[in-house]
Amino acid sequence: MAKRMKEKAEKLKATRDKRPQATAKYLRISPPKVRIVLDLIRGQDYNTALGILRSTPKAASELIIKVLESAGANAENNLNMSKEDLYVAECFANDGQTLKRYWYRSQGSADMLRKRTSHITIILDEKKDEVVVTKKETKAAAKPAKEAKAQTAEKAEVKAEKQEKKVETKKASEKSEASTQEGGK
Repeated sequence: MAKRMKEKAEKLKATRDKRPQATAKYLRISPPKVRIVLDLIRGQDYNTALGILRSTPKAASELIIKVLESAGANAENNLNMSKEDLYVAECFANDGQTLKRYWYRSQGSADMLRKRTSHITIILDEKKDEVVVTKKETKAAAKPAKEAKAQTAEKAEVKAEKQEKKVETKKASEKSEASTQEGGK
């Protein structure tokens, strides 16, 4: 028997994610193919993500466009958010049901064909005052451009000094070898 159903329902409602999202299930495309395209839009704002998907020549991009537009519509209609303020907070493709079929081969044998399906989920979020940064940008933006240029110049100077020291040590070793050879004659 169910116990404390109202309390459990209230607790679930309180902890539920308030971000707009959309999910498409049982799509006939394998998840690795979808993940390649999802990596392109992760962290991008809504309009930029749509532009990237429209210009991407992959079969998964059409399916992802539908899911992204659905998530945007959910944000506008259900949560009264503006599409201009949204960005792709999370996106992932999980494995769906695998359809197993036979491929008949020679001499009465058969191989198994696995027709994979995907569940695509896109979760949007509103932009805060902070800037949304992707993984690639975090590495590049970790240091300001001026500091990076100064550090590269310093590194070049250090390398030049090391090379000069190597050349000097080689010359010194050659002189010592020459003097030992002359002394031995």
